[in-house]
Amino acid sequence: MEHFEELNKSFIDGVWTEGKTGRTFEDKNPYDQSLITSFSLATADQLRAAFTSSVKAQKDWGNRTPEERLAVLKKASEFLRDNREEIVSIISKETGGSSIKANVEFDLSLNYLEASFDLVDKIHQKREMAETTEGKKNYVYRLPLGVITSISPFNFPMNLSMRTIAPALALGNAVVHKPDVQTGLAGGSIIARAFEIAGLPKGVLQVIQSDLEELGDEMLTSKDSGLISFTGSTPVGKHIGKIAGSMLKRVALELGGNNPFIVLADADIDRAVDAAIFGKFIHQGQICMIINRLIIHKDLYEEFVQKYIDRVKQIPYGDPQDPKTIIGPLINEKQADKAMAIIEEAKNEGCQLALEGERIGNLLTPFVFIDVDNKSKLAQSELFAPISTIIKADSDEHAIELANDTEYGLSSAIFTNDLERGRELGLAIESGMTHINDQTVNDSPTVPFGGTKASGMGRFGNEWIAEEFTVTKWISVQTKFRKYPF
Repeated sequence: MEHFEELNKSFIDGVWTEGKTGRTFEDKNPYDQSLITSFSLATADQLRAAFTSSVKAQKDWGNRTPEERLAVLKKASEFLRDNREEIVSIISKETGGSSIKANVEFDLSLNYLEASFDLVDKIHQKREMAETTEGKKNYVYRLPLGVITSISPFNFPMNLSMRTIAPALALGNAVVHKPDVQTGLAGGSIIARAFEIAGLPKGVLQVIQSDLEELGDEMLTSKDSGLISFTGSTPVGKHIGKIAGSMLKRVALELGGNNPFIVLADADIDRAVDAAIFGKFIHQGQICMIINRLIIHKDLYEEFVQKYIDRVKQIPYGDPQDPKTIIGPLINEKQADKAMAIIEEAKNEGCQLALEGERIGNLLTPFVFIDVDNKSKLAQSELFAPISTIIKADSDEHAIELANDTEYGLSSAIFTNDLERGRELGLAIESGMTHINDQTVNDSPTVPFGGTKASGMGRFGNEWIAEEFTVTKWISVQTKFRKYPF
């Protein structure tokens, strides 16, 4: 049996390494503040050394056969499957997520890992292209990009780490990864352990447990990295974009969201309410794709609001270790303070509170605001908490206008009984993803996952990530000597 709490160090060059800052971070359960483990924090010098050694390790890994890379990925998958129960428990304890959330995250992580099996033969293959020059043959190859920087957040730490790490390794790259140390086990150590057991060569995956105080921008500025993969807030994403642009690095950025859930005049209200409850309150609203604005056609508005609030009142909350719990704590006191500040400011600005929740430590029970002005600060903010905003639309077309009136463009949803019209209206929403008769929280390794506007750039998902994480190489072969004009 694995004791993951003991993996409270960085994984550098295949060795579990004590951080040299002399500082530790206490990884606590956000529900009851019980100590899970204490991480020794790595220094910027340790990070720089990890990048340097990754370059050499990648050269060998990138030249391994598809079969060799596939064997490692499969063994890592087996390790995760064999340790599912303990891993799910760690995810729940570190993130404050319910049993449902923790199991969903584990399954998504495994799906991304196992979907990467299909990527191992995407590099070094020769593809012949047409040519007009006599005697010339053109070949196009896809080669590993090199070393990839990976930075993941606290909310779905294992999944949002694995969706970069697994395809990057499958495509012959090395990865230097920094999870949020608040969820350092689920977001980093468990993944490192899986690949260690699987026989991944030393240095191909480095996991750095540290914080911003020590590292600053070192994860971003290394000359040895060719791409920065980041999931997190839009302000940080913009900062990363500036640095990457100045160094001509690629980026894969999945940032914030202000995701609309639209209920059209012909929708099935009961089914819409079911979807809205899940899509707003899974993991306490701490998901980039979470429903942020409920936009309801005026003809259904009153009935929807009443049924929605009735359902919200029934959602169980409390200790995530209780399998009946749906709403657990926010990740830390700072996030809970921020959520309460948003609520108080909205109340002071006259926003109508139809259901007032309460704060219990880091846990917030649901708050529901109705008749919200779409231009208000409340509606235009990414809430990341169990706070609902319900907005009335005068028409279906007005609902689309309201949905688009935001700087963000990650996910969206439309409820309607006219599926064809739903698809047409879906194309009119300015977001990277739209779901008809479903809620906004959907993920899969086989689709182009990503946003528009301030919600990021680049796409995850097999077909698209293969393009992001590789370099295209053109080789021409002149089989018949050319005559040149001079």
